Amino acid sequence: MRRDLATSVVAVLALTLLLGLAYPLAVTGIAQLAFPGRANGQQVHVDGRLVGSRLLAQDFRGERRYFQERPSTATSYNAAASGFGNLGPNSAKARDTFRSSLRAYLRLERPFDPGLSAGDVPVDAVTSSASGVDPEISRANAAIQAHRVALVRHLPLRTVARLVAEHTGGRSLGLFGEPGVNVLELNLALDRLTR
Repeated sequence: MRRDLATSVVAVLALTLLLGLAYPLAVTGIAQLAFPGRANGQQVHVDGRLVGSRLLAQDFRGERRYFQERPSTATSYNAAASGFGNLGPNSAKARDTFRSSLRAYLRLERPFDPGLSAGDVPVDAVTSSASGVDPEISRANAAIQAHRVALVRHLPLRTVARLVAEHTGGRSLGLFGEPGVNVLELNLALDRLTR
């Protein structure tokens, strides 16, 4: 009995050291060497100051001179509180949430694009992503917002459209998903342009 207990304790300690310490350190070390940017969350620094991550949405609401992220279920796009609302297609709360998001979007964009109708608004402009902190918007959403950003920043629309095109990523592995526009990178490029 004592021998079995001693063997069990040694096995627990050995496996804890191996799988709880050595393996995570090895994987972290390999990730830091092979993919340093990704292993550190693709942090974005401007003038030595951390401004965000390429992987997470930032809160640009209330700033008309910036492109806006998708709506989020997380307060202030807090990644620690991210998650999907999980509302079904017949949910009254989902209907009300989407209608509210649509009204807010039209209220923001219509003064700069008077012909904009509810039917023109892309789905990603009124719905949150599964995580609630998706850093990208669709090209259609960016094209609508470009009118506002160009007018507020006193830039030609073609200049803003060029920046949108430069910050549009492709499909994952060339096959999956739709091309998206990274909002943080686009907004930082706009700031660099108008310095």
